[in-house]
Amino acid sequence: MFLLPPLPYAYDALAPVTSARTLHHHHVEHHGSYVKALNALLETANIAPDTLDGVMAAARQSGNRALFNNAAQARNHSFFWDAMTDTPGTPTGDLAAAITAQMGSLADLKTAFVAAGVAQFGSGWVWLVADAEGGLAITVSHDAQDWKGKTDATPLIVCDVWEHAYYLDHQGNRAGFLAAWFDALPNWAFAGRQYAAAQGYGPKWEHPDSNGN
Repeated sequence: MFLLPPLPYAYDALAPVTSARTLHHHHVEHHGSYVKALNALLETANIAPDTLDGVMAAARQSGNRALFNNAAQARNHSFFWDAMTDTPGTPTGDLAAAITAQMGSLADLKTAFVAAGVAQFGSGWVWLVADAEGGLAITVSHDAQDWKGKTDATPLIVCDVWEHAYYLDHQGNRAGFLAAWFDALPNWAFAGRQYAAAQGYGPKWEHPDSNGN
């Protein structure tokens, strides 16, 4: 049985970009519903992996779309919470150097990230990812899909562009939400660790397993 991971900050910690009302609803109602549905589906499916990656792989192989969607959304949301912080900062070290070398500047990265998120039609996610050679890329995914459309990519940050992530606070202004989010909420220390892990220096982020570890 998978558990709904607690947030690493208080519900009001991400305001004003994301209000306590939005964050509580997003975490408890939306993320929580994916976890609840995932566990219910696992009870009837003839598989019992301990990790969400294992569940998703088994769901793909068996063609169980409902199981895949709920497992993937449970994982995407858990990564999203960890990729944000209530203490704004900027990239440092190797990640900062890579952004300057490959994107031009942090401001240029923001422009490209926001544009990609705005251009994502319908629901989905916008990701900054890194490959094993340290190459950076911005990618988008639809609905419950993840960053793995780019071969061997490691996610650094992600922003949720499903409407429930921003509509209460920003109405239909997805561009305004993404711009404000990029300025205040990315956890660049976390992203830096993920960037190092992409190149083999340290562990990559993993979702807690079915035992909560």
